[in-house]
Amino acid sequence: MIELWHCKDSRSLRALWALQELGLECRVHHLGFPPRATDPGFLEINPLGTVPYLKDGATTMTELSAITHYLAQKYGAGTLAVNPDEPAYADFLNWMYHSDATLTFPQTLILRYGRFEPKERRQPQVVADYTQWYLARLKLVNARLEQAEYLCADRFTAADIAVGYALYLGEVLGLAGHYKPQTQAYLARLKAREAFQKANAGTGGVDAV
Repeated sequence: MIELWHCKDSRSLRALWALQELGLECRVHHLGFPPRATDPGFLEINPLGTVPYLKDGATTMTELSAITHYLAQKYGAGTLAVNPDEPAYADFLNWMYHSDATLTFPQTLILRYGRFEPKERRQPQVVADYTQWYLARLKLVNARLEQAEYLCADRFTAADIAVGYALYLGEVLGLAGHYKPQTQAYLARLKAREAFQKANAGTGGVDAV
C-alpha cells in the first residue's frame, strides 16, 4: 500500500489530492507542522524532516513535483498524466515545475517571514516584496485561463493540481483578492472537485493515522 506523510494545508496536499483523483488506496500519516519539530520520530523516516514523504513499495520520494508527476505517470496515464506522444506534453511538464520553482517559492518566504519566524525576526519588507513577486509570476496562468478551462491538453491533469495548490495557498495567505477573475473562477472550479474536498478534509477513501 502507498503511504504518505502529510501536514494539513502544506504542500503535501498536492500529493494527497492526486491520490484522491486517482482513487488509490493509501495510508496517510497526519503530522503536525513543522513535522521535524512536532514529530521528532519522523526524522528517522525522512532525514530531511519535510513533507510530503511518499513510500510506494521500495520507492521513497521527498520532492513534491516529482511525487505528483510520478503518481500521475504511473497510475494515471491518459487521465492525470500527459504522455510524451501528446502535443501538450511539454506544456504539461512546464506547468508541473512552474508550480514550485516559480509560484510556491515566493510563498515560502511570505510564510516564513510573515508567520513562522518569531516576531523579532519577521521581515515585513520581505513579505511585501515577495507578495508582489508571486502576483507578478501569475502572468502565464492568467493568460492561459483567458483561453481555456484547464492548463494543458484540454482536460484536468496533474498540472492543475500542482498550480491549483499554489493558488489555494495564495488564498490561505489572503492574496486571492488580487487574482484576475478568470483565475478566481479556475480556483473555484478546482476547489469544487470532490477529490480536492476530500484531500483538504483529510477524509474519504484513504486510511488516515
